[in-house]
Parts: sequence; structure tokens; C-alpha cells
Amino acid sequence: MRATARGWTAVWLVVLALVQAAAFLAVWRVAVHLEIGQWVDTVALTGNRIGQDTIDGPVDRILNAMSVVSLLAATAMIGFIALIRGRIALAITATLLIAGANVTTQLLKYGLSRPDYGVDPERAAVGNSLPSGHATVAASVAVALMLVLPRKVRAVGAFIGAGYAAVAGVATLSAGWHRPSDAVAAYLVVGVWAALAGLLLLVTQREQAEIAPGDAHRVAALVLGLGGVLALVACGLSLSWLLDLRDTGPEELARRPLFVGYAGSAAGIAGTMAVVMALALTVVHRLVPRVKG
Repeated sequence: MRATARGWTAVWLVVLALVQAAAFLAVWRVAVHLEIGQWVDTVALTGNRIGQDTIDGPVDRILNAMSVVSLLAATAMIGFIALIRGRIALAITATLLIAGANVTTQLLKYGLSRPDYGVDPERAAVGNSLPSGHATVAASVAVALMLVLPRKVRAVGAFIGAGYAAVAGVATLSAGWHRPSDAVAAYLVVGVWAALAGLLLLVTQREQAEIAPGDAHRVAALVLGLGGVLALVACGLSLSWLLDLRDTGPEELARRPLFVGYAGSAAGIAGTMAVVMALALTVVHRLVPRVKG
């Protein structure tokens, strides 16, 4: 891999890390430290009661499947895939990505404060819940798996992984375990760690590694990214419509605004995960070259 191409790849990864870190700070600031942000989050969380009886079973199965044991098993499987491909550095990096993202989430969850504006008195005693641990588990496993998969199935893995992580994030909202901003913040934590993992892979890459432009999966990344952006736009439009009702308590809202808040937030969760995965997919072919050298 030429030094110039390696340098531009490093710059791109640094930009991705900084942008996603800035997005995390913005989400945390707006959703946690502004009263209107807490209100929107609470409206979405209150709206989860709509149709809850129907989806309770599937939601519980999805969330209960995520445990320390299942995370360790998934990490071991991902490392094994990289090792059977002869990619020792990739196995180590994918493991660090999963471990780093999940440890960071737990440190942030217990280290960040959440002021009480009286918006959600029912959950005030719980304190801060951002980022979501379950969403971090799902997203970190999804991105790491995409990273270690062979190029022929990488795009398929990206779509399946993004879908799985998005469903897990929405499930935490549907179950009432997490506010929507918690899942969005979790995906951004994973995105930052994915960029850092990419830098590590770039540092350990041999000079004679051969990059195949055909492995870029540009169409798949474009579809994922465009779909994610459209979902985020839908989320923004939905939540902006709610702002006219900001003087009404979440528990006093009618069914329609509650549904708009819930559905719009679900779109935002899914859209964020799609964009994070698309960004990782755009550069993975340069980090995991076809020929190691």
C-alpha cells in the first residue's frame, strides 16, 4: 500500500473518530442537559406503551439473549474467523474494538451526570442511562464481525449486522429499558472505537499489502448511508413536529404525538446505526487488504 494512500486513510479515520465523538457530545448535551431534550426522550419512552403487549415477547427474547456470556462467545467467534483467515492482527483488533467500546460505555454510564428537570419523575431515581450497554454490545459485535468477514460476504454482513444492532437498540426503547438517545450515543461510541481500531490495523499493515479497489463495496455503503440519512431526516421532522407540544407533560399527551415520538425516535436509532456501519464499510477494504504482503 502506497504511503500517500495510507496517509489519506489515516486522515479519514481520524476525521471519523473526531466527528463521531463530537456527535456523541452533542447528543449527550442536548438529550441529557437540556430540558427540551429530556422531554423529547421521555415522550418517545412513554410512547412505547403503544402496542407493547404485542411485541413484549420478541423484545424480551432479543434483550435477554445479550449477556456477558453471549458477548464473550460472540467475541471468541469473531476472533476465530479472523484467525482461520490467517489475520492475527485483525483478530486482536476486533477483540479490542468490542472490549474498548463496552468498557467505555460502562465508564460513561456511571461517570456522566443527569440533572433532574422534573420531566420524568418516574425514572429520576435511576439517574443517567446514556449510553445503552445493550446497544453497545449489539453494535460492537456487528461492526467487528463486518471487519473480519471475507470480502465476498462483507457487504451482506454489514447489512445484517446493522439491522441486528438497530433492532436491539429499538428493543431497549420498546421494553422501556432505555431512552432513544442512549442507543444513539452507544452507536457513536462504537463508531469512535471502529475508527481507532482502523488506525491500529493501518499501523500494523505491511508496506507491500495490496489494496483492491473492487473490494470497496461502494454501492452497499451508499445504500446503507443514504438509508440512514433518510431515517435521520424522518426522525428530525417527527421530533420537530412535537416541539409545539413542549408545554404538555409526556403523560398527558394523546396517542398520536406519543406514537410520533416513539416512531421518530426508532427511525433515529436505526438511521444512526446505518450511518455508523456505512462509514466503517467505506474504509474497511483499505484496512483489511486482499493480499497481506
